[in-house]
Amino acid sequence: MRTIKLEDAVAMIPIGATLMVGGFMGVGTPEPLVDELVRQQKGDLTVIANDTAAPGIGIGKLITARLLRRVIVSHIGLNPDTQQQMLAGELQVDLVPQGTLAERIRAGGFGLGGILTATGIGTIAEEGKQKIAVDGRDYLLEPALRAHFALVHAFIADYLGNLQYALTARNFNPLMAMAADTVIVQAENIVPVGVVAPDHVVTPAPVVDYLIAKG
Repeated sequence: MRTIKLEDAVAMIPIGATLMVGGFMGVGTPEPLVDELVRQQKGDLTVIANDTAAPGIGIGKLITARLLRRVIVSHIGLNPDTQQQMLAGELQVDLVPQGTLAERIRAGGFGLGGILTATGIGTIAEEGKQKIAVDGRDYLLEPALRAHFALVHAFIADYLGNLQYALTARNFNPLMAMAADTVIVQAENIVPVGVVAPDHVVTPAPVVDYLIAKG
């Protein structure tokens, strides 16, 4: 794990990359990283996230800046800009049930090819998807999700990169940290090794590639 300046971390992300971005309606989203993506005008991105938040909040900033080509989300949040771009054909929106989204990300992190879920059976969600019967019950085969980069927000990181999260800001962050080629973390607090007790570590240091330096 290396500490890195914010602008240098975002400079590594190429145009057209696929990103996982933690957060739920902006809670748990690494806002400084999102702001820097906008400043550097990193466009044509695919973002995997729970939602697109709202204008001026979290991923909503990327929507307003028209930097996204595609989003894979469980809902669009409270964001009329997302709806407008979706209806105009300017943004591809893939809607995935929230539990299915979480499990597809988890599968990507654990090296699995996908998951079987009964969610969506008998609805338009099953169109074009493979069905597999197990013990007489039909399931949809949903492929695993991975990304080039995961942008993670943590409450505490130590100097090795062990992470701890605060309350509901934890949400998708630990799953996404396991399911990307490169993991970039913005932490509210960076502390010496040993401050975070081993049994309180949620995301272990070996999966973290870069920690944004404070200041």
